[in-house]
Amino acid sequence: MAEFDPFAALNDFGRRFQQSFQGAGGDNSRQSQRTDPLQEIKGFGSNPGNTRMFAHVPERTTHNPALVVALHGCTQSADTYARGSGWSSLADKLGFVVLYPEQQRSNNPQGCFSWFVPGDTERDDGEVLSIRQMVDYAIREFGIDKSRVFVTGLSAGGAMASAMLATYPDVFAGGAIIAGLPYGCASTTEEAFAAMFGKRANPQQDLGDNVRVASPHLGPWPKISVWHGSSDPIVKPSNAEDVVRQWAEVHGLPMAPSYEEKVGGHSRRVWDDAVGEPVIESFTISGMAHGVPITTGSDGCGNAGAFFFDVGISSTRHIATFWGLDEIGEKSWSPVSDASREAPTEGQPIIPAAVSGLGGYARETADTTLPLNDGEHTAVRHPGAVIAAALRAAGLPIAKSGDQAARPRHPSAPSTLIAAALKAAGLLKS
Repeated sequence: MAEFDPFAALNDFGRRFQQSFQGAGGDNSRQSQRTDPLQEIKGFGSNPGNTRMFAHVPERTTHNPALVVALHGCTQSADTYARGSGWSSLADKLGFVVLYPEQQRSNNPQGCFSWFVPGDTERDDGEVLSIRQMVDYAIREFGIDKSRVFVTGLSAGGAMASAMLATYPDVFAGGAIIAGLPYGCASTTEEAFAAMFGKRANPQQDLGDNVRVASPHLGPWPKISVWHGSSDPIVKPSNAEDVVRQWAEVHGLPMAPSYEEKVGGHSRRVWDDAVGEPVIESFTISGMAHGVPITTGSDGCGNAGAFFFDVGISSTRHIATFWGLDEIGEKSWSPVSDASREAPTEGQPIIPAAVSGLGGYARETADTTLPLNDGEHTAVRHPGAVIAAALRAAGLPIAKSGDQAARPRHPSAPSTLIAAALKAAGLLKS
């Protein structure tokens, strides 16, 4: 048997990741420029997770409007996610408020929420508490209906949405997890890689217990919408199955769905409760890589670009319908007063958000890759770029020159991180 070559394995691992990112990315230039900047809100609470709060409040909202918390993915910003997903434009039509938490690069250089770090994913601690404080601020300042608060997110943001639903099921009426992971599936670097690659066997009872022990709540439980591309190379589709299994177990439902159907050529499975109300749905988007399913055009919702794919179905519109956000009925509309839009808290005013672009995995990894020549020459990648690509995919911090983290993150030794990446990719035996 040939001797294992770690550098060759690293090179192969990095090349596979870069190909995955290029396939998942898309063209950022197609994203339209925003015309209505998000509002940054400061002084919303003690903010133990050191995160930022942005909000979109329509000119007119329904009386006691609903609230949607939208969590961006790695390398993205609140603004990027607002433009790509279309949540703000839909909020303008339906009269609800959207809250966009944003990760600080001092917490994670790639802007990933800390979806598997115990200190940030436990009730009343770290980043989940910061987001909870943002919700409390919005309820107080914008007159939000406490019974109509929802959370959604993409990738690391989707996994963080899982954490919010598990730790605060008494706060959220529903959630939507897009290309994310189940709560409690990882608490270390190696476990995070294994979960992303779908190489961890998670007994359904354990998945349910992870949610039940995360809070003192005994029910009722949130409605759950799950979305995943069938060709996702970054977070394997088996994670969507685990999210479904987790919440089916919590809701006390069988794994067999109540019914299945095709929507726009994509598979949708639905689980009804005892009275016939759908409480879990799962979409598998045929042929889609890692990202958010959207539609564009005159009646579209969202903007195509990196990790936002026009696949003929809008996850944003459908999720809103699943949650009942389009059921305005006889609810009255009212303008948002200037006072509520700009009310300072703890001496901190609302400040317009700065434009923040999407770096993109493919572009970042390409910057540290030597030219690839076809023919006789072999691509040579700097080992640091290979390792960085693997860590980025897992939403893990990558130290850069000059970075000064506000809080220590993942103090694992470099050899441990490399070994975890290689094991997850199947390139190194345990």
